[in-house]
This record gives sequence, structure tokens and C-alpha cells, in this order.
Amino acid sequence: MKRDYRALITGASSGLGRAMARQLGARGWRVAITGRREEELKATAQQVEAAGGKCLSLAGSVTDPQGVQKHYAAIRHRWGGLDWAILNAGINEAVNARQFRADAYHRVFATNVGGAVNWLEAVLPDMVAAGSGTVAGISSLAGWRGLPGAGAYSASKAALSTLLESTRVDLHGTGVDIVIVCPGFMRMEGSSRASEQSKPFLLEIEDGAGRVLAGIEAKRQVVHFPWQLSYFMRYVVRNMPGRSYDWLISRLSGGPEKPTRRPR
Repeated sequence: MKRDYRALITGASSGLGRAMARQLGARGWRVAITGRREEELKATAQQVEAAGGKCLSLAGSVTDPQGVQKHYAAIRHRWGGLDWAILNAGINEAVNARQFRADAYHRVFATNVGGAVNWLEAVLPDMVAAGSGTVAGISSLAGWRGLPGAGAYSASKAALSTLLESTRVDLHGTGVDIVIVCPGFMRMEGSSRASEQSKPFLLEIEDGAGRVLAGIEAKRQVVHFPWQLSYFMRYVVRNMPGRSYDWLISRLSGGPEKPTRRPR
């Protein structure tokens, strides 16, 4: 793909977002990045420019609708618009339903779904008017079925995938492409060896970023990897009856957690 394309990556202060920004910088792209941690975002911007790209760093939260509109206005003023918008920002809070916390669900949905909605509202009008552009949302294989201790995360990713699919149908024929990205596990900065051992088919972050960008460039409707975990989730786990799934996932996760006795 030619150089000097314009891309947005949300949640680019670390992890997958930073790796994708760096790889697009190496292609000579103009990359706008957002994130809540300003110093980390600046470090990403330096890496993008060191790789050969141009970077516009915009600190702030995707959960702030007015802030998102200001960020897109800055991008539009600087570059006239976007060719790609990669909606990557996401958080996870582990919550077991035996100690259900609604506030954790609200926070996860506000970022993982609400953040994407805020950016869709900002970027889609110009893309539709131009008859071109690609929006990619980073969902997860975890959204294909509810995982233990991850009700907020799994549900938010399932919601994001369905939201993007509906958006794709609505935009059919406009020239705007919607890509749903469902990656498996990737090695994140600062992750412990113990946590990595519980993640099958773990990919290096640069490998994962490359696969995401290749899928977006190919305009695939759904990008899912690695194939081993994707196949298992798509053709085995998704089609299992509820009772069989409950039994299997309980065994794989070490058995049901015993309820915590609360003081009277």
C-alpha cells in the first residue's frame, strides 16, 4: 500500500496499539494516536517518527464524546480526514459473578463499546461523503462465548462485534469498509510468566500487530487468529450445548470458584 496514508489508532499508549502504530510508521504513514496516558503516548509518537512516519498525538479518553470530536477535528484540520480508523482502545476488569459488581461492567462497556461508538460518530460522516475509508474494531475471540471471570469483557467484545456487523450492513454500497478483528492471546508488556502459561497459542505482539494490519489491508470482514485457537472457538466451542460448554470451561479454568463467605 502506498505511503502517506492517514490512520487513527485509539488506545495506542502501549501494547497492540503501539505496535500497530510503529508498523504503520515504518510504512511512512501519517498516524494519529490517542490514549489516556500522555507520557506513554508521547513515547509511541517518538517510535512512529523514528520508524519513518508522521505522528499526531492526542491525549484523552475515548469515553469523552466531546473530546473525541475535538480530536477528530484536529486530525481533519491537519490531514483533511482519515483512510483508516482502528478502534483499538479497550480495558478488562476480571469480575466473578459470585461477587458481581455493576460498576466494573459499566466501566468496561464505556470504553470497549462506548469508545468505539464515539469514534464511529466522528469519522463515518466524512468517510461516507468521500465514498471511501476503512474502520476496524479490535474485538476478541473472547467475545464468541462467555468466559469465566470475564463477563464484562466477553460481553463487551460480543457487543462490539455485533455493532460493527450492523454498521457494515448499513454502509453496504457506500465504499466504506468495516473490519471486525478477533485476536487471541498476545504477549503484553509487563505480563508475568505465570499469566502467559495459562494462555494457549500466545503470539508475540509484533506478530499480532502484523496480522491485524494485513487483515485490515485485505478488507476482510472478520480477521481472527491464531488459527488453532480460532478454529477451536469457532467450530467447537461456539456450537457446544450450554451444559457441555459449562462443564468443559469449568474444567479448563480449574473448576468453579468457591463462594466467599461474607461477614454478617
